[in-house]
Amino acid sequence: MDFFHKAKAVRMRNVHEKYLTADEDEETVTQDRNGSDKRARWTVEPVRGSFEVIRLRSCYGNYLTASNERFLLGATGLKVVLSKPSRLSASVEWEPVREGSKMKLKTRHGNFLRANGGLPPWRNSVTHDSPHSSDSFLWDVDIVEILVETATPAPVVATTPPPHRRPSSPPPHRRPSSPPVSRTSSESSEENLTESPPKSEGRIIYYHIADEEGHVEDESAVGYALTFKGNSVEQLTQALREETSLDDVVVCTRNPLNGKLFPLRLQLPPNSGTMHVVLVPSNTS
Repeated sequence: MDFFHKAKAVRMRNVHEKYLTADEDEETVTQDRNGSDKRARWTVEPVRGSFEVIRLRSCYGNYLTASNERFLLGATGLKVVLSKPSRLSASVEWEPVREGSKMKLKTRHGNFLRANGGLPPWRNSVTHDSPHSSDSFLWDVDIVEILVETATPAPVVATTPPPHRRPSSPPPHRRPSSPPVSRTSSESSEENLTESPPKSEGRIIYYHIADEEGHVEDESAVGYALTFKGNSVEQLTQALREETSLDDVVVCTRNPLNGKLFPLRLQLPPNSGTMHVVLVPSNTS
């Protein structure tokens, strides 16, 4: 569950290399290979009062729901649908269960989210079923938007001395020890300069994925997010290709003067500043 504490939005890829996707009818849950589609994006909502249960909300505002309706007569597995109940119930609650590097999502009744393969109508369907030995219950979860937490300032502790005491006066019949050596302003400055700077945890890369004509569907949105700890354009390109499973793309930035995209080739901006880039198919003019 610690994984989902950091996530504001995720996408989920199954053993068939397809993503959990909300259908355009706003009722059906399916599988699709296009992980950059907004329908493959799920907003994470922790259930209040629990540190182990979440809800997943689609781009349409409906929730991933474990229904009680059988998917096919004579076969195991119940339908997983999109719903927006007037009162949120256990049917829209899922418990993440880590298994190695992958995740399972368990319903409140003990079933697991399953990606079905094979021939239609099983192909691309999503159900929840009792657990057994099958990779169809395993999901790779990618964070596409990080939850930014606001740090709470520490309370200021008063340092007023106790009453009836005078800390500035030395004890009677004792000579004070050698007076403290005062530091000049230049010495203080030199000490500050020698302190080692804080270690960088990497920079946040926000990225969009363009189509073959170079168009971005909704560039006004923040986009997907990636924490990048490298320092070169080649490393960033490789990291984004691994993140998106897109091998034939070029990392571009937008010219602030004319709005045109141009490849990022020389070097990254200094100081680990946040970047906004666009992944463009390499065959795009």
